[in-house]
Amino acid sequence: MRQVPTLDIRRYDTDRDAFVAELGAAYRRFGFCCIRGHGIARELIDNAYDAFVQFFALPTAVKLRYHVAGGGGARGYTPFKVETAKDSQYPDLKEFWHIGREIPRDSRFADVMPANLWPAEVPDFRRGGYALYEALDQLGTRVLRALALHIGQPEGFFEDKTDLGNSILRPIHYPPIEDGTGMPNVRAGAHEDINFITLLVGASAEGLEVLSDGEWLPITTEGDAIVVNIGDMLQRLSNHVFPSTTHRVVNPPNANARKPRYSVPFFLHPNPDVVLDPLDSCITPDNPRRYDRSITAHDYLMQRLREIKLI
Repeated sequence: MRQVPTLDIRRYDTDRDAFVAELGAAYRRFGFCCIRGHGIARELIDNAYDAFVQFFALPTAVKLRYHVAGGGGARGYTPFKVETAKDSQYPDLKEFWHIGREIPRDSRFADVMPANLWPAEVPDFRRGGYALYEALDQLGTRVLRALALHIGQPEGFFEDKTDLGNSILRPIHYPPIEDGTGMPNVRAGAHEDINFITLLVGASAEGLEVLSDGEWLPITTEGDAIVVNIGDMLQRLSNHVFPSTTHRVVNPPNANARKPRYSVPFFLHPNPDVVLDPLDSCITPDNPRRYDRSITAHDYLMQRLREIKLI
């Protein structure tokens, strides 16, 4: 059975050329790869998850205090059945929270990167949540170094393009599906991600599937592996060398549908002013330039948020 490969990122330091080649091949084929050996402590992940579970267990009226009307879900809480996958008729069966990068409020990006909100009812939410944010941001930087080398760029090519990125940590709660018979909605409809890369902590529960060669392949992880996939912005920048692959979270066909599901993706975004023009190193006679109109990362994000009904 075909499956998305799992690679040990420690090989970047011990077997670099082979690791970069294998990682690049995985992304060229699937747009997805599972990364182990990343060094993020299990305790750090568990502490963040505990805080997120506590928040989602709060009464709806309390959670709604942290919903920013008109904010497009940029920070704080987004209620159940709001986000809708592009071109889908039905909203997703999930609620979520957004943690963004902490930046000085006099930063040149402060107008498009709002300050974080933190739920007073869960004292460990801020500490645990932002620790996980920083750990995944650092891991994402390591993955991008390998991807840069694979497309003929310097190792540090992405670093000054993501150091102030509008990246988001999104704790998600998929509530139990009590009467799943005939329900047209799924937990997360088929979609592609918007950003550069997504790092998903919590794919150990069934439901995540990736579309490959017309088939839906299930992805579940073991041990410390984290799922890392390509988003539309990197697909555009790489002129589709790295594909942004359609994926979804389906409702389990068994008793697990009546259990809550939690996952925590980290959406690694470029800095808002990065221009997403295809790189010359990714344009070849076999892969001619696919985009002629320039667009910044921020304008691209706004366009996509409108499509998924967050703004």
